Amino acid sequence: MFKPLDPLLHSELRLAIISLLIGLQEADFVFLKEKTKATSGNLSVQLDKLRDAAYIEINKSFKGKIPRTTCKITPQGIAAFQSYIDALQSYLNPQ
Repeated sequence: MFKPLDPLLHSELRLAIISLLIGLQEADFVFLKEKTKATSGNLSVQLDKLRDAAYIEINKSFKGKIPRTTCKITPQGIAAFQSYIDALQSYLNPQ
């Protein structure tokens, strides 16, 4: 009756990251840190988990001498988010 929830997206911080990226497609580390109010270390760990699952891509570059980390949602990440939303809806509307 209930669809299983993706344990990777069931984490509050990872769900927040994916939710932000769904709307923006791409965001930098500083923006994600400010919006989620996560520590740098925790955000970095959660981004790595999302990257390892191929839900996001991480690009590291420099803007002048300042390092810049940009995160972009992948098609797999979009599909996983949609599946997660569908699974949540099965809990709200059980049949």
